[in-house]
Amino acid sequence: MSATTVLIHLMGEIALLLWGINMVNSGVQRAFGSDLRWILGVGLRTRLRAFLAGVGVTTVLQSSTATALMVASFTAGGAVDMVPALAVMLGANVGTTLIVQVLSFDITLIFPFLIFSGYIAYKRGSSSRVKDLGRVAIGLGLMLLSLHLLSQTIHPIESSEVLKNVLTVIAPDPLILVLLSGIFAWMAHSSVAAMLFIMSLATAGVIDPHAALVMVLGANLGSAVNPMLEGMEGDPAKFRVPFGNLAMRVIGCLVALPLIDPLLTYMAIFDPNPARLAANFHTIFNIAIAAVFILPLPWIATLLLKLFPEKMRASDPGTPQYLDKDALDTPSVALSNAAREVLRMADTVEIMLRSSQDLFREDDISRVAEVSRTDDVVDRLYSAIRRYLSSINHEALSETEAKRLSDILTFAINLEHIGDIIDKNLMELAAKRIKNHLRLPKDSLEDIDSMHAKLLEHLQLAASVLMFQDIGSARRLVSEKERFRDLERAVTQKHLEQIRSGKTVGDTSALQLDIVRDLKRIEAHIASTGHSLLEQSGELKPSRLVT
Repeated sequence: MSATTVLIHLMGEIALLLWGINMVNSGVQRAFGSDLRWILGVGLRTRLRAFLAGVGVTTVLQSSTATALMVASFTAGGAVDMVPALAVMLGANVGTTLIVQVLSFDITLIFPFLIFSGYIAYKRGSSSRVKDLGRVAIGLGLMLLSLHLLSQTIHPIESSEVLKNVLTVIAPDPLILVLLSGIFAWMAHSSVAAMLFIMSLATAGVIDPHAALVMVLGANLGSAVNPMLEGMEGDPAKFRVPFGNLAMRVIGCLVALPLIDPLLTYMAIFDPNPARLAANFHTIFNIAIAAVFILPLPWIATLLLKLFPEKMRASDPGTPQYLDKDALDTPSVALSNAAREVLRMADTVEIMLRSSQDLFREDDISRVAEVSRTDDVVDRLYSAIRRYLSSINHEALSETEAKRLSDILTFAINLEHIGDIIDKNLMELAAKRIKNHLRLPKDSLEDIDSMHAKLLEHLQLAASVLMFQDIGSARRLVSEKERFRDLERAVTQKHLEQIRSGKTVGDTSALQLDIVRDLKRIEAHIASTGHSLLEQSGELKPSRLVT
């Protein structure tokens, strides 16, 4: 087999390995993304639980980068302490070693079964979760198939004189070996892929056990570089956890490098298999780092906070604060970010509603223009949220996450419509009242205040329904809409009776009816959040969505 042929085969087989890892990752996120995020959320409360959560989640995801992004969604803005966040990363490093342990044994014969059963589950599965688990099985099968092909490709080149001469030159220099394996892990975005490639080389006899263990150190360094590079853009606070993770690994490598020879002698007594030696050293190295650094994490966190102070947030309220582009490939994290930004949008709409309530009593025309500028903020946030949601990796969305995305986008659309109603309609009426020196009767102002108070209460309730998907709150929101309708009917009927009796001036009466009409439209947009959840649960038929 010529060198060119070998290179082409290696490229294809490594690509197959990476694609298998990607299928496992995306399949698990589709099937259990929200559950894994919940596990991390619970785990971030203490250091030990955070470590164990990092181990468990990363073992399933096979991506410490994805785990890091989930942690970032909790630590953004200081909501969760740095110490448990760093503990999660120590656990994530250990979690990536477990699949390597499994694959270090000769289990290549099961890949046909995994691919076949995965295909059946994907095609015939009765639920989206079964289909996603089928995707995971296919990914594992492809990983094992790629390892089988790699061993067949690498084995014949063991006797290559050119390769032996190259290895003779670089083997005595551990820094070159660390650099080569580090670059491979960085390019592959996966320490698992790098480790499996190193194990294939060791099994074929292309590299000796000493060189394999040195390259394991490089793989650990290279896989820690990607999260750090992704954290370099934007707020320096995002740089803290990945930099701390890399720094702990660098210190570990500096300590472990001189100890490789005695460690190799001791480890070979228990299992001399080259692939198993590399896998065992990979696990021991990461467990040792976790054991050494988990106690001094508070001091490490303090140092990182001083080195990378939080960037001052933009004073422009229309600038998104939570739409982290690095999270787009991890749907559960990206959806959480979008939901947080939508809550900011809801807070801005609440400010507009309160200003609207005041402007039917006050005569400050400058506040009308201020509300219009606030609507521009709502429009900009809506545009940013819509672009962000459209950029999420839809291939990795589970059925539940797809519905969640739709709910967030629908809520943002309704908020944007509410902002437009306040700006284009209510503010026009407020300006008309001020310019024409109109005074609404006291009882009418009380009715308008009551309706505004209901809208503000319902807006908070709608935000709660969106965030917690609580059926009880959704029922309450829908029932509150009916009460609001009754209030609107009573106000309208009272003003019609006043018109008939001649107790109100025509312009004032028309103004009152227009205000009530627009407030009712706002209520319809708010209540649609409750309607949507009740429809999904089967409690409400779409035909009942009448405003």
